[in-house]
Amino acid sequence: MFEDSCGPSRGDGPAMITVIGESVVDMVAEGGGRAYTGHPGGSPLNVAVGLARLGDPTAFVARLSTGVLGRTLRAHAAANGVDLRWAVPASEPATLAIVSVDEAGQAAYDFYVEGTADWQWGDGEPHLPAETRVVHTGSVAAWRPPGGDRIAGAVARARAEGRVLISYDPNIRPALLDDPASARPLIERYVTLAHVVKVSEEDLSWLYPNRPAGEVAREWLGLGPDLVVVTYGGEGCLGLTRGGHALRRPAIPVQVVDTVGAGDAFTAGLLDGLLRGGHATPALIGELSEAELTGILDQAATVAGLTCRRAGANPPTRAELRAAQGPDHRYRRPAGPPDRDGGAGGR
Repeated sequence: MFEDSCGPSRGDGPAMITVIGESVVDMVAEGGGRAYTGHPGGSPLNVAVGLARLGDPTAFVARLSTGVLGRTLRAHAAANGVDLRWAVPASEPATLAIVSVDEAGQAAYDFYVEGTADWQWGDGEPHLPAETRVVHTGSVAAWRPPGGDRIAGAVARARAEGRVLISYDPNIRPALLDDPASARPLIERYVTLAHVVKVSEEDLSWLYPNRPAGEVAREWLGLGPDLVVVTYGGEGCLGLTRGGHALRRPAIPVQVVDTVGAGDAFTAGLLDGLLRGGHATPALIGELSEAELTGILDQAATVAGLTCRRAGANPPTRAELRAAQGPDHRYRRPAGPPDRDGGAGGR
Protein backbone atom coordinates (compact mmCIF):
# COMPACT_ATOMS: atom_id res chain seq x y z
CA MET A 1 0.00 0.00 0.00
CA PHE A 2 2.82 2.41 0.86
CA GLU A 3 5.78 3.34 -1.31
CA ASP A 4 9.27 2.12 -0.44
CA SER A 5 10.60 5.62 -0.95
CA CYS A 6 10.40 7.83 2.12
CA GLY A 7 9.78 10.89 -0.03
CA PRO A 8 6.21 12.04 -0.62
CA SER A 9 4.45 10.76 -3.71
CA ARG A 10 3.16 14.28 -4.34
CA GLY A 11 5.15 17.41 -3.56
CA ASP A 12 8.72 18.66 -3.96
CA GLY A 13 11.95 18.32 -2.00
CA PRO A 14 13.16 15.89 0.64
CA ALA A 15 10.61 14.84 3.21
CA MET A 16 12.31 15.13 6.60
CA ILE A 17 10.23 14.60 9.72
CA THR A 18 11.35 16.79 12.60
CA VAL A 19 10.44 15.76 16.15
CA ILE A 20 10.65 18.39 18.90
CA GLY A 21 10.64 17.48 22.57
CA GLU A 22 12.25 15.71 25.46
CA SER A 23 14.41 12.65 25.89
CA VAL A 24 14.21 10.77 29.17
CA VAL A 25 16.14 7.99 30.84
CA ASP A 26 13.54 5.43 31.92
CA MET A 27 14.65 3.64 35.07
CA VAL A 28 12.68 0.40 34.88
CA ALA A 29 12.04 -1.49 38.12
CA GLU A 30 13.28 -5.05 38.27
CA GLY A 31 13.38 -7.70 40.95
CA GLY A 32 10.31 -6.37 42.74
CA GLY A 33 11.58 -2.79 42.65
CA ARG A 34 14.89 -3.51 44.38
CA ALA A 35 16.92 -2.72 41.26
CA TYR A 36 16.48 -0.47 38.23
CA THR A 37 17.82 -0.60 34.69
CA GLY A 38 18.14 2.57 32.63
CA HIS A 39 16.67 2.70 29.11
CA PRO A 40 16.59 5.63 26.66
CA GLY A 41 13.04 6.94 26.39
CA GLY A 42 10.73 9.93 26.42
CA SER A 43 7.79 10.13 24.03
CA PRO A 44 9.37 12.47 21.41
CA LEU A 45 12.64 10.51 21.31
CA ASN A 46 10.67 7.27 21.01
CA VAL A 47 8.73 8.68 18.05
CA ALA A 48 11.93 9.85 16.37
CA VAL A 49 13.56 6.44 16.79
CA GLY A 50 10.39 4.71 15.56
CA LEU A 51 10.33 6.82 12.40
CA ALA A 52 14.03 6.33 11.73
CA ARG A 53 13.71 2.56 12.10
CA LEU A 54 10.93 2.65 9.52
CA GLY A 55 13.34 4.34 7.13
CA ASP A 56 12.07 7.92 7.31
CA PRO A 57 14.66 10.75 7.41
CA THR A 58 14.11 12.07 10.93
CA ALA A 59 15.66 14.94 12.88
CA PHE A 60 15.37 15.18 16.65
CA VAL A 61 15.35 18.78 17.89
CA ALA A 62 16.01 18.60 21.62
CA ARG A 63 18.27 19.82 24.39
CA LEU A 64 20.52 16.85 25.18
CA SER A 65 22.50 16.83 28.39
CA THR A 66 26.28 16.59 28.01
CA GLY A 67 26.41 14.42 31.15
CA VAL A 68 26.75 10.64 31.21
CA LEU A 69 23.02 9.97 30.84
CA GLY A 70 22.66 12.60 28.14
CA ARG A 71 25.47 11.01 26.16
CA THR A 72 23.63 7.71 26.45
CA LEU A 73 20.49 9.29 25.00
CA ARG A 74 22.48 10.88 22.18
CA ALA A 75 24.20 7.59 21.36
CA HIS A 76 20.86 5.76 21.29
CA ALA A 77 19.35 8.26 18.86
CA ALA A 78 22.41 8.29 16.61
CA ALA A 79 22.68 4.49 16.57
CA ASN A 80 19.11 4.32 15.26
CA GLY A 81 19.76 6.77 12.44
CA VAL A 82 18.17 9.88 13.98
CA ASP A 83 19.71 13.14 12.72
CA LEU A 84 20.99 15.16 15.71
CA ARG A 85 22.50 18.14 13.89
CA TRP A 86 19.84 20.45 15.34
CA ALA A 87 19.98 19.06 18.89
CA VAL A 88 21.42 21.52 21.42
CA PRO A 89 24.16 20.40 23.88
CA ALA A 90 23.00 21.30 27.40
CA SER A 91 24.91 21.51 30.67
CA GLU A 92 21.87 20.57 32.79
CA PRO A 93 21.27 16.92 33.77
CA ALA A 94 19.04 14.53 31.83
CA THR A 95 15.42 13.98 32.86
CA LEU A 96 14.63 10.74 34.70
CA ALA A 97 11.47 8.63 34.86
CA ILE A 98 10.98 5.77 37.30
CA VAL A 99 8.91 3.13 35.52
CA SER A 100 6.93 0.32 37.07
CA VAL A 101 5.09 -2.32 35.01
CA ASP A 102 2.10 -4.22 36.43
CA GLU A 103 1.10 -7.82 35.74
CA ALA A 104 -0.89 -6.76 32.66
CA GLY A 105 2.14 -5.04 31.16
CA GLN A 106 0.80 -1.52 31.83
CA ALA A 107 3.46 1.05 32.70
CA ALA A 108 3.29 3.79 35.36
CA TYR A 109 5.76 6.66 35.66
CA ASP A 110 7.24 8.94 38.32
CA PHE A 111 9.31 11.84 36.96
CA TYR A 112 12.35 13.81 38.10
CA VAL A 113 12.23 16.99 36.01
CA GLU A 114 13.37 19.96 38.09
CA GLY A 115 16.26 21.83 36.50
CA THR A 116 16.81 19.23 33.78
CA ALA A 117 17.95 19.94 30.23
CA ASP A 118 14.78 19.40 28.26
CA TRP A 119 12.84 22.53 29.21
CA GLN A 120 15.50 25.29 28.99
CA TRP A 121 15.07 26.53 25.42
CA GLY A 122 16.41 30.04 24.78
CA ASP A 123 15.02 32.94 22.76
CA GLY A 124 14.68 32.11 19.08
CA GLU A 125 14.88 28.37 19.74
CA PRO A 126 14.20 25.67 18.74
CA HIS A 127 15.43 25.81 15.14
CA LEU A 128 13.84 23.58 12.52
CA PRO A 129 15.80 22.09 9.60
CA ALA A 130 15.00 23.74 6.28
CA GLU A 131 14.22 20.28 4.87
CA THR A 132 11.37 19.76 7.34
CA ARG A 133 8.10 18.64 5.78
CA VAL A 134 6.46 17.26 8.93
CA VAL A 135 6.83 18.52 12.51
CA HIS A 136 5.78 16.34 15.40
CA THR A 137 5.72 17.48 19.02
CA GLY A 138 3.93 16.77 22.26
CA SER A 139 4.40 15.37 25.74
CA VAL A 140 5.95 17.30 28.62
CA ALA A 141 8.32 19.58 26.70
CA ALA A 142 5.43 21.06 24.73
CA TRP A 143 3.97 22.78 27.78
CA ARG A 144 6.50 22.74 30.64
CA PRO A 145 8.03 26.19 31.34
CA PRO A 146 10.16 27.89 30.34
CA GLY A 147 10.61 26.03 27.07
CA GLY A 148 6.99 25.13 26.33
CA ASP A 149 6.11 28.60 25.07
CA ARG A 150 9.16 28.59 22.78
CA ILE A 151 8.20 25.24 21.26
CA ALA A 152 4.64 26.52 20.77
CA GLY A 153 6.06 29.57 19.03
CA ALA A 154 8.14 27.45 16.67
CA VAL A 155 5.13 25.28 15.84
CA ALA A 156 2.93 28.33 15.30
CA ARG A 157 5.46 29.81 12.87
CA ALA A 158 5.61 26.53 10.96
CA ARG A 159 1.82 26.39 10.78
CA ALA A 160 1.62 29.98 9.54
CA GLU A 161 4.12 29.29 6.74
CA GLY A 162 1.68 26.72 5.40
CA ARG A 163 4.14 24.21 3.92
CA VAL A 164 4.74 21.93 6.92
CA LEU A 165 2.35 19.32 8.31
CA ILE A 166 1.98 19.65 12.09
CA SER A 167 1.45 16.54 14.25
CA TYR A 168 0.71 16.50 17.97
CA ASP A 169 0.32 13.93 20.75
CA PRO A 170 -0.51 15.36 24.21
CA ASN A 171 0.88 12.27 26.01
CA ILE A 172 -0.54 13.55 29.29
CA ARG A 173 1.47 13.05 32.49
CA PRO A 174 -1.00 13.86 35.30
CA ALA A 175 1.72 13.84 37.97
CA LEU A 176 3.30 16.87 36.29
CA LEU A 177 0.08 18.83 35.75
CA ASP A 178 -2.00 20.58 38.38
CA ASP A 179 -5.48 19.55 37.29
CA PRO A 180 -7.51 19.05 34.09
CA ALA A 181 -8.96 22.57 34.09
CA SER A 182 -5.54 24.22 34.06
CA ALA A 183 -4.08 21.64 31.67
CA ARG A 184 -6.73 21.97 28.96
CA PRO A 185 -5.56 25.39 27.63
CA LEU A 186 -1.98 24.10 27.43
CA ILE A 187 -3.11 21.12 25.37
CA GLU A 188 -5.73 22.84 23.24
CA ARG A 189 -3.35 25.51 21.98
CA TYR A 190 -1.44 22.76 20.17
CA VAL A 191 -4.64 21.13 18.93
CA THR A 192 -5.50 24.42 17.18
CA LEU A 193 -2.08 24.42 15.49
CA ALA A 194 -2.00 20.77 14.43
CA HIS A 195 -3.15 19.13 11.21
CA VAL A 196 -2.90 15.67 12.80
CA VAL A 197 -3.61 14.82 16.44
CA LYS A 198 -3.08 11.42 18.00
CA VAL A 199 -4.40 11.09 21.56
CA SER A 200 -5.16 8.20 23.89
CA GLU A 201 -8.58 7.59 25.40
CA GLU A 202 -6.81 7.61 28.78
CA ASP A 203 -5.53 11.15 28.15
CA LEU A 204 -8.95 12.41 27.07
CA SER A 205 -10.61 10.83 30.11
CA TRP A 206 -8.25 12.72 32.39
CA LEU A 207 -8.58 16.02 30.50
CA TYR A 208 -12.36 15.86 30.12
CA PRO A 209 -13.82 13.76 32.94
CA ASN A 210 -17.16 12.06 32.24
CA ARG A 211 -17.09 12.87 28.52
CA PRO A 212 -16.82 10.18 25.82
CA ALA A 213 -13.48 10.27 24.02
CA GLY A 214 -15.14 10.24 20.59
CA GLU A 215 -17.21 13.28 21.49
CA VAL A 216 -14.11 15.23 22.52
CA ALA A 217 -12.27 14.13 19.38
CA ARG A 218 -15.07 15.48 17.21
CA GLU A 219 -14.93 18.73 19.16
CA TRP A 220 -11.19 18.92 18.56
CA LEU A 221 -11.75 18.60 14.81
CA GLY A 222 -13.57 21.90 15.04
CA LEU A 223 -10.47 23.56 16.52
CA GLY A 224 -8.32 23.07 13.43
CA PRO A 225 -7.00 19.55 12.75
CA ASP A 226 -7.83 17.58 9.62
CA LEU A 227 -7.31 14.20 11.32
CA VAL A 228 -7.81 13.17 14.96
CA VAL A 229 -6.96 9.62 16.01
CA VAL A 230 -7.95 8.24 19.42
CA THR A 231 -6.21 5.08 20.63
CA TYR A 232 -7.97 2.71 23.04
CA GLY A 233 -5.12 0.33 23.88
CA GLY A 234 -6.29 -3.23 23.37
CA GLU A 235 -9.63 -1.96 22.02
CA GLY A 236 -8.14 -0.46 18.87
CA CYS A 237 -8.43 3.09 17.58
CA LEU A 238 -10.83 5.65 16.13
CA GLY A 239 -9.91 7.90 13.22
CA LEU A 240 -11.95 11.02 12.48
CA THR A 241 -11.36 13.39 9.56
CA ARG A 242 -12.60 16.85 8.75
CA GLY A 243 -13.84 15.35 5.51
CA GLY A 244 -16.36 13.24 7.40
CA HIS A 245 -14.70 9.84 7.76
CA ALA A 246 -15.19 8.08 11.11
CA LEU A 247 -13.38 4.74 11.26
CA ARG A 248 -13.06 2.40 14.20
CA ARG A 249 -10.26 -0.15 13.67
CA PRO A 250 -9.40 -3.13 15.88
CA ALA A 251 -6.15 -3.59 17.77
CA ILE A 252 -3.57 -6.00 16.44
CA PRO A 253 -3.68 -9.31 18.36
CA VAL A 254 -0.33 -9.89 20.07
CA GLN A 255 1.08 -11.42 23.21
CA VAL A 256 1.83 -8.32 25.27
CA VAL A 257 5.14 -8.15 27.15
CA ASP A 258 4.59 -4.52 28.15
CA THR A 259 3.05 -1.36 26.73
CA VAL A 260 6.07 0.92 27.18
CA GLY A 261 6.40 3.07 24.05
CA ALA A 262 3.34 1.57 22.33
CA GLY A 263 1.60 4.90 21.82
CA ASP A 264 4.79 6.46 20.45
CA ALA A 265 5.22 3.52 18.08
CA PHE A 266 1.62 4.05 16.91
CA THR A 267 2.42 7.71 16.19
CA ALA A 268 5.51 6.72 14.20
CA GLY A 269 3.48 4.21 12.17
CA LEU A 270 0.76 6.81 11.58
CA LEU A 271 3.14 9.51 10.34
CA ASP A 272 5.08 7.03 8.22
CA GLY A 273 1.82 5.92 6.61
CA LEU A 274 0.78 9.48 5.86
CA LEU A 275 4.19 10.27 4.40
CA ARG A 276 4.47 7.20 2.21
CA GLY A 277 0.85 7.52 1.13
CA GLY A 278 1.44 11.05 -0.15
CA HIS A 279 -0.76 12.87 2.38
CA ALA A 280 1.85 14.43 4.65
CA THR A 281 1.27 18.01 3.53
CA PRO A 282 -1.23 20.63 4.71
CA ALA A 283 -2.84 20.65 1.27
CA LEU A 284 -3.21 16.88 0.92
CA ILE A 285 -4.01 15.66 4.43
CA GLY A 286 -7.65 16.53 3.85
CA GLU A 287 -7.86 14.27 0.78
CA LEU A 288 -7.55 10.97 2.66
CA SER A 289 -10.02 8.42 1.39
CA GLU A 290 -11.64 5.91 3.73
CA ALA A 291 -9.57 3.09 2.24
CA GLU A 292 -6.34 5.05 2.67
CA LEU A 293 -7.18 5.93 6.25
CA THR A 294 -7.99 2.29 6.99
CA GLY A 295 -4.60 1.16 5.73
CA ILE A 296 -2.73 3.87 7.64
CA LEU A 297 -4.52 3.13 10.93
CA ASP A 298 -3.92 -0.59 10.52
CA GLN A 299 -0.23 0.01 9.88
CA ALA A 300 0.03 2.23 12.96
CA ALA A 301 -1.66 -0.46 15.06
CA THR A 302 0.72 -3.07 13.68
CA VAL A 303 3.77 -0.98 14.60
CA ALA A 304 2.36 -0.52 18.11
CA GLY A 305 1.51 -4.20 18.42
CA LEU A 306 5.00 -5.31 17.42
CA THR A 307 6.41 -2.96 20.07
CA CYS A 308 4.18 -4.51 22.73
CA ARG A 309 5.57 -7.96 21.92
CA ARG A 310 8.95 -7.05 23.45
CA ALA A 311 10.14 -5.21 26.51
CA GLY A 312 10.56 -1.45 26.57
CA ALA A 313 10.24 1.22 23.89
CA ASN A 314 11.65 -0.98 21.13
CA PRO A 315 9.75 -0.25 17.89
CA PRO A 316 10.10 -2.39 14.77
CA THR A 317 12.24 -1.79 11.73
CA ARG A 318 10.80 -1.52 8.24
CA ALA A 319 11.86 -5.12 7.57
CA GLU A 320 10.08 -6.34 10.72
CA LEU A 321 6.95 -4.43 9.76
CA ARG A 322 6.98 -5.92 6.27
CA ALA A 323 7.44 -9.41 7.69
CA ALA A 324 4.44 -8.92 9.99
CA GLN A 325 2.24 -7.49 7.25
CA GLY A 326 3.12 -9.88 4.44
CA PRO A 327 2.73 -9.15 0.73
CA ASP A 328 -0.87 -8.00 1.12
CA HIS A 329 0.12 -5.39 3.77
CA ARG A 330 -2.17 -7.00 6.32
CA TYR A 331 -1.05 -8.18 9.73
CA ARG A 332 -0.48 -11.92 9.98
CA ARG A 333 -1.11 -13.27 13.47
CA PRO A 334 2.01 -15.12 14.66
CA ALA A 335 1.87 -18.67 15.93
CA GLY A 336 2.40 -19.00 19.66
CA PRO A 337 0.68 -18.93 23.03
CA PRO A 338 -2.61 -17.08 23.55
CA ASP A 339 -2.56 -13.29 23.79
CA ARG A 340 -2.41 -11.79 27.25
CA ASP A 341 -5.07 -9.18 26.62
CA GLY A 342 -6.25 -9.90 23.10
CA GLY A 343 -4.53 -7.06 21.31
CA ALA A 344 -2.48 -3.93 21.38
CA GLY A 345 -3.30 -0.71 19.59
CA GLY A 346 -1.15 1.88 21.34
CA ARG A 347 -1.81 4.16 24.26
